[in-house]
Amino acid sequence: MSIANSVANRRLLSIHNHTTSLPEKIDGLVLILPRGDKVFAAVTTSASGTLTQLQLNKTHILDYRINLSASFSLELSAIGTRYEGVADHIPKANLFELSTPVEQGIPKDITIADTWAAIYALFTLYRTLEHLPIRFVSVPNTEELTRYLLISGLGRGIHGKEKAECTENVIFLSRAAFWQGAGTTGYHTQGWLLTPTPTFPNIPSFTRSDMVIASHPLRPPKPRPGEVLYRRYCAAVGKSLEFVAFDINGDPKRDGGLSQHMAAFHKWHNDERINSAWGERGSLETHRDYIRGLLADPGVVPIMMRWNGELMGYVEIVWVKENHVAQYYPSDLSVGDWERGLHVLVGEEKFLGGCK
Repeated sequence: MSIANSVANRRLLSIHNHTTSLPEKIDGLVLILPRGDKVFAAVTTSASGTLTQLQLNKTHILDYRINLSASFSLELSAIGTRYEGVADHIPKANLFELSTPVEQGIPKDITIADTWAAIYALFTLYRTLEHLPIRFVSVPNTEELTRYLLISGLGRGIHGKEKAECTENVIFLSRAAFWQGAGTTGYHTQGWLLTPTPTFPNIPSFTRSDMVIASHPLRPPKPRPGEVLYRRYCAAVGKSLEFVAFDINGDPKRDGGLSQHMAAFHKWHNDERINSAWGERGSLETHRDYIRGLLADPGVVPIMMRWNGELMGYVEIVWVKENHVAQYYPSDLSVGDWERGLHVLVGEEKFLGGCK
């Protein structure tokens, strides 16, 4: 087998691992939330079927059962036409019935934060489902949770000219909306953005430099050095990915005068593999000046990446309008005010490859 075929096979295997559902009957750790809380699943089987209990740090938060006799598809363009309800090519999914823990015979409310954590677990366990139909069963605060799902855009109801009784109170959870952060900021603090910022006003601004002349909205202030901006547990590899704002100075007591970020950046750019792509080989002072320039530029945010706390790579997140890359857009396309771009390098060789 050639090297090219071997690399291609590894990539295909990685895609397969990320898009194939984990076994339905799973006991144990499902995921780790951004602030360290752990979600576990415990499966029980009885004459009435299989019930999965979800626990947050060993606290029972929610149960779910898959109703194999009820399946739904999310029809969009067929709604209101003669094709409504007969579009067999649209994938169907079995109904997930969500119920609440019972204490001393009394059903408990489910908090919005716990509901989001449970949805996270469901999308982790059932990775082939783009839309996941759910129904709350015997949950005291069903109305509150339904409104949360609908108003946040995390879920949508079934609608159509012939809404059957079996579809009553069924909500489709959207994987796309979930990964866009629907239902997080403003509702609870469990999301991947550890320090979400309030809405920033749209105020005109302007950039003039040696490479760019552009009008654009005023950008919000940059994050603090060393601030963890994003953390997400990746179930396929069992590790947490972090984005950390570049800290050029570091902790003098811990780092001895050279920040961990600066030391890693300098080492990586003097590696031939990285220099062949980035062309930034140089002295430590050259690299300090490079980072100082980015930190002074409102249109760029330099970021360090970590796997389970270990530095592994570097990212530059740019506002495209203020970046020279805007000049390479096709002539028939315009750059949006809020369009962003990424320059990424994997610094540590052991983290290369699709399995990472």
